[in-house]
Amino acid sequence: MSLVVLYESDDVAVATTAMRAGEPVALAGAAGTALRNDVPVGHKVALRDLRAGSPVRKYGQVIGRALVDVRAGEHVHVHNLGMPEDAAARVAGGQVHAVPPLPADLRRTFQGYRRPDGRAATRNYVGILTTVNCSATVARKIARMTEDDADGLAGVDGVVALTHGTGCGMAAQGDGWDLLRRTLAGYARNPNIGGLVVVGLGCEVNAVTGLMADLGLAEHVPVSSYTIQELGGTSAAVARGTELVRDMMRDLAGTTRTEVGVEELVLGLQCGGSDGWSGLTANPALGVASDLLVAAGATSVLGETPEIYGAEHLLAARASSPETAEALMERIRWWEEYTGRQGTTMDANPSPGNKDGGITTILEKSLGAVAKAGRSPLAAVRHYAEPIPRPGLVFMDTPGYDPVSVTGMVAGGANIICFTTGRGSVFGSRPVPTVKLGTNAELASRMAGDIDLDCSPVVEQGVSVDEMGRRVYDLLLDVASGRRSASEELGLGGEEIVPWQLGAVL
Repeated sequence: MSLVVLYESDDVAVATTAMRAGEPVALAGAAGTALRNDVPVGHKVALRDLRAGSPVRKYGQVIGRALVDVRAGEHVHVHNLGMPEDAAARVAGGQVHAVPPLPADLRRTFQGYRRPDGRAATRNYVGILTTVNCSATVARKIARMTEDDADGLAGVDGVVALTHGTGCGMAAQGDGWDLLRRTLAGYARNPNIGGLVVVGLGCEVNAVTGLMADLGLAEHVPVSSYTIQELGGTSAAVARGTELVRDMMRDLAGTTRTEVGVEELVLGLQCGGSDGWSGLTANPALGVASDLLVAAGATSVLGETPEIYGAEHLLAARASSPETAEALMERIRWWEEYTGRQGTTMDANPSPGNKDGGITTILEKSLGAVAKAGRSPLAAVRHYAEPIPRPGLVFMDTPGYDPVSVTGMVAGGANIICFTTGRGSVFGSRPVPTVKLGTNAELASRMAGDIDLDCSPVVEQGVSVDEMGRRVYDLLLDVASGRRSASEELGLGGEEIVPWQLGAVL
């Protein structure tokens, strides 16, 4: 079938192949109608006549309003579909669904690294944490000089430079300061870090001494620190860091994986380069996997606040308490005010690539994006990079920009990331593995080296979303057990550490 209707109440269907004007529309409510325009794959077709100003529904929810009169069989996109004038009043009522029971044959363990403090890791990395952008080059040089050493050491998965673009020229208090310190400390405390070297310049606002005092590392994590200035410059700092990292890797060598319950997984849910297939295939399949993990006692983290806008009512309806629902809505209000101060709107979020792939408004994008969170109750809401409570489904307030969003999740304690994409992504997230799901077959073939699982059979082969979700679940456990993801095979993830930057640059 070339057109798919997701809910009976929908006003539009989604094209699963590129369609030409004149082709018949063989769907209830539009049978006997011919397409009035060419329709690209992933784009929408009107199932009935829509008057200008009327709401337009997809996923059983409002995704926008008709800008002009739209006839059945017309291509529906940016030329005739826009945001409602009052987006805050666009929808009413959430949908609460029961989470299905766990299958009897569901895998309940993975092979992870059990830390002395009881936590479990999916990888064992030595991290080189920088206090300031000025020491980033030194950290990257150290990583390049030592990363090959890990290949010959059993139980050591690699070396990662944990760099960022700030740390000085900023106030030592306020939102920007708090976000940076919380993010850096979170990376240092992530269970996937087995050893840590902290490198500063020596005169920055975010000084080594202060950062070290706030890290709060577990006693079993070896840590060393120094500044470039005190050692006499770049060459000496690189030599010292290389020596420290190699010593730590030798100490970590021989660390063995052991059987760990899936309740130790903290899964970050992310999408990027979304298209019209995202909400049909990969996102709902990931939602099934997320539900299975949560039901088994694990934790899933949904973020990207600008990309739940218009679907927040669905999450709020699943909140475990009125306070949790209000915490979510407060974050939405903050973003509305924040974007307004910047002279933009929440509907500025869909990228050109999103729109080429068939997504028209942020409401449509968000309704597909929240499918990643399945149907589990919303247990908690957290600010950016705050420690993630366990277990259950948690929402973390992050921007939609992929590296910034995942940085917050890793800082919060995520030990595995699952990333869905329809347009294509080359994202990685060391020291945490990223598993990438493709939404459509063309992408999965064209970027096969970057995609871990093609979810298009949900549409193209009739594979159920539940079955695809089980495939995602098993793949996540395989990667958590040490199987290298596509992004790890490509060496990705060292440049995608991007803390959310707020506040004045001084």
